[in-house]
Amino acid sequence: MKKLPDSELELMMIIWHSQGPVTRMDIEAKLDKSRDILPNTVLSFLSRLEDKGFIKKEKQGKINYYSPLVDEDKYLQEEGKSIFKKMFGNSLSRFVTSLYDGNAIGEEDLTELRNMLDEMDDKKK
Repeated sequence: MKKLPDSELELMMIIWHSQGPVTRMDIEAKLDKSRDILPNTVLSFLSRLEDKGFIKKEKQGKINYYSPLVDEDKYLQEEGKSIFKKMFGNSLSRFVTSLYDGNAIGEEDLTELRNMLDEMDDKKK
């Protein structure tokens, strides 16, 4: 699965979190307002996403509706694995240490992680 550039990923996040198919105007209304993205640029991104097989377009009258073809969780899992391998050499301890030393996670997060690991371990038994 291809990694999406941030601009296309931003559109995919909007499409994934929408209730049903969305129009270009729906997407534009939800885009980050701090970035001035022109309607033609949004159309270009949507066209690229369609070409890559991430979305499908259905025309109803004069309006195009966009729906996801790629599952959000599947994409996030693939991206997570890629980042984990590239940045941390598949080392969970390096990953957690990096987050902890960088103050990205605290004791509460570590407790939650321990609980998750315990639950996963219990399911294997």
